[in-house]
Amino acid sequence: MDTLGVRKGMDMTCGKLLPKLLAFAVPLALSGVLQLLFNAVDLIVIGNFSETRVVSLAAVSSNNSLINLFVNIAIGISLGVNVVMAQAIGSGDKEKCERTVHTAMLLSLFVGGAIMIVGTVFAREFLVLMQANPDVIDKAYTYLFIYFFGAPANIVYNFGAALLRAKGDTRRPLIYLTVAGVVNVILNIILVVPGKMDVAGVALATIVSQYVSAALVVIALIRETGELHLVPKRLRFCKEELLHIIRIGLPSGLLSCFFSVANIIIQSAMNTFPAEMIAGNATGVSIEAFIYTSMNAVAGTAGTFAGQNYGAGKYRRIKRVMWDCCMIEAVLGIALSALFMLLRFRLASVYSPEDAVVEVAARRMMYILPFYFICGVVEVLVGCMRGMNYAVLPTIASFLCVCAYRIVWVFTAFRVYRDMGTLWLSYPISWIFNLLVDTVMIFFVFRAVFRKKQELGECGESLQSDG
Repeated sequence: MDTLGVRKGMDMTCGKLLPKLLAFAVPLALSGVLQLLFNAVDLIVIGNFSETRVVSLAAVSSNNSLINLFVNIAIGISLGVNVVMAQAIGSGDKEKCERTVHTAMLLSLFVGGAIMIVGTVFAREFLVLMQANPDVIDKAYTYLFIYFFGAPANIVYNFGAALLRAKGDTRRPLIYLTVAGVVNVILNIILVVPGKMDVAGVALATIVSQYVSAALVVIALIRETGELHLVPKRLRFCKEELLHIIRIGLPSGLLSCFFSVANIIIQSAMNTFPAEMIAGNATGVSIEAFIYTSMNAVAGTAGTFAGQNYGAGKYRRIKRVMWDCCMIEAVLGIALSALFMLLRFRLASVYSPEDAVVEVAARRMMYILPFYFICGVVEVLVGCMRGMNYAVLPTIASFLCVCAYRIVWVFTAFRVYRDMGTLWLSYPISWIFNLLVDTVMIFFVFRAVFRKKQELGECGESLQSDG
């Protein structure tokens, strides 16, 4: 590790594990929570200060599934960037690190530009396909059209942050998000309250903040003097690293895409209800996202630690990473879910003063939150498999157990029992199925990894206890 000149990072391949897991996960969780807080400001400001607050809130929130369809593909690929860089750092391959940095950042520009073009050109067509409520479709289109202009910045930030986190630096991405989030909050208030720009103001505030965070992460990489140093004129696609990123990241991106497709179908079913119920469901989703993001930080930690230790050949330490992260995930998920259920009405009332909106949001949380920790444990198992170069198997499992299952549920159970509660039940049931399958799967993945190492005759020191 010293040969790579790691600064502002962490050696994940030795030393006491639990303190390092927490030191990595806490800033990562705070980054996600801060991002959600600033995104929640969009809904809070529009839900409280817009002249058409219920319709505007429904318009902004009804776009979430569609936006995630595009953005999550890119974020999934950024997980490939994180794993490839973590493995390169773990193996001490400085040249591979340098090639990965420049390949990843050029890829982010291509992906972000493609999302911007497709999103802006077909924004209204997407909303029509989702059967957007006629009362909200015009405002939803305005928000969506403007939002997609920020896609390149969003993707550049996520790829750059993935590179920094691969060496254990979760502090700087947190700082950059904080700065960008403050910009977002200030612009939201200015553009919506005195500016009366409604959903257009919220969208503009969002994309400006995204370009701020992207600029900060690029400047950080340019100023790096170690293995993450970015030289803009050296941006190019290196075949080996590009294929490795795609091999690990594309299945994750496709899985996110499958989730988004399933959620779009569920949202389309939600759009058949009145605007108050649509807004209430979206409020519940926004509140629950704080728990998911906290748990997802632990899963991201598991994936990064697994990647570095896989690169270093320390497979027994990956097992310890998995068990410790599953324990943290269960405790965190259960504790936060219990707290949020207790405060569900107060939390929902922050988003909207409308009783109907608050009631729907609170009801949704009682369906979802008791089982939310299961989702977090599944993400840890998937992260560990991804860190060991097994990205396709968990993708297939999640597609069948979660995405396909939810789609079938909408066209069967929901058609018989047309109630929001019927749609919400599809979430915990799918998580339970996915956990059962992934538990069996990771057992065979570990067995295959150890067998491969033994066949190569390289067990020796790398399979010893790693302290």
